[in-house]
Amino acid sequence: MKLSASIVLLLALVLQTPLAGAGSFVVTRSAHDVNETINRLEASLRAKGVTVFARIDHAGNAQRVGVALRPVQLLIFGNPKLGSPLLESNPMVGLDLPMKALAWEDADGEVWLGYTAAATIAGRYRIEDRAAVIGKMTGALKNFTAAATRP
Repeated sequence: MKLSASIVLLLALVLQTPLAGAGSFVVTRSAHDVNETINRLEASLRAKGVTVFARIDHAGNAQRVGVALRPVQLLIFGNPKLGSPLLESNPMVGLDLPMKALAWEDADGEVWLGYTAAATIAGRYRIEDRAAVIGKMTGALKNFTAAATRP
């Protein structure tokens, strides 16, 4: 009897995991292809003085090893004025900083741009003393996303 109760509990936890993370990401449909979406995001970030650390073309890398993927690119970026206070609160937030945005093409040919919500990152590391910083990050990410995805 204990074994079946444990299995039921384990299944309940596994089935709830995807639902628990559903609000963790901000995803916006783009009016552009993946490359142009990331180009526009990068230009918008650089124009505001945000550091762009890397751009990763997952589809291009996969192609080099014989795997065909639809277009998918990742941009890694950050602003020490916003990220550093979070690191002061909890250095482990460095596992999620700098920020990352992913653009991908789905099976229907639609292009999406997504990132982990700033509030989700703060919550993951129990950062409760930086509401103003999280608010600024949230607003900035919304503006950068709009610049990258709108027609």
